[in-house]
Amino acid sequence: MQDPTPIAVGIDVGGTKTHLRAEAGGSSGSGQSVVADHVRTSSGWRPHDPGAAAGWLAALIDETLPQGARPAAVAVGAHACETPRQCGEIRSALHALIGVPCLVVGDAELLVPAAGLDKGVGLVAGTGSVAVGRLADGAGVQVGGWGAVLGDEGGSAGLVREAARAVWAAYDRGDPPDVLAGRLTTAFGVPEVPALGAALESAKDVSAEWGKHAPTVFAAAEDGSPLARQVIAEGGRALASLVVRLTERGVPVGDVVVAGSTVLVQPVLYEAFTAALAEALPSARPRPLRAPPVEGAVALARSLR
Repeated sequence: MQDPTPIAVGIDVGGTKTHLRAEAGGSSGSGQSVVADHVRTSSGWRPHDPGAAAGWLAALIDETLPQGARPAAVAVGAHACETPRQCGEIRSALHALIGVPCLVVGDAELLVPAAGLDKGVGLVAGTGSVAVGRLADGAGVQVGGWGAVLGDEGGSAGLVREAARAVWAAYDRGDPPDVLAGRLTTAFGVPEVPALGAALESAKDVSAEWGKHAPTVFAAAEDGSPLARQVIAEGGRALASLVVRLTERGVPVGDVVVAGSTVLVQPVLYEAFTAALAEALPSARPRPLRAPPVEGAVALARSLR
């Protein structure tokens, strides 16, 4: 007999923290009751090992749901799940462990359903940056998300990388030290601009260790640094270019749901992004996400039942 109160489990696995929400009730979204709502670190998340990733998710579900509760469906938005093949392998391994309908997508895929929309583009600019959308036939397209060393422009780690490049270029030109140079050298604990290279290269976790210094860039801009303002403006243009790239891949762009711990916390970056987007794609409608992305995972889980 079918469970009269099926439990939909949504999981948002981010780069630093993971949010699981489980709701009981019908698939319409009305009369839902929260069974579990839990946030923990993403320590141990290994998305490039499908078996390990599935085991991590299954253990999280088992530890978080009340004793005796079983999910009817599980949807996961996963950080660093970069291709359909990779997400599919994790989904298959998770299904084999828990035996219920499962879906695994990249974490940016949660934004559109979290906003209550059936279609649209999701853009994340937190530690990194990525944009996702769907073609007319439903096939997913992702652009960006290449990590702090190669990409992630407009994310916190990418902004710090570009800030360092800007102060190095100014140093090579023989320009007088900019406020940004002083703030960066202080943040990285080095005495002068040439030492920034070794400081950045010594990071064990590049994205996290570079990204934590992003507030330095915004503070320098507030203090009047032309270099910092230029870096932020270019970051906004880079985020807009991700959306443009989706259109070049054939993705129809209307609503653009924006989330991330950098772009929504720093108005100057969001404004630079929206200005660049309006110039490049006047028909696009950017909208900051006000709900937690895990709500998108729960909505996707309900759709599986």
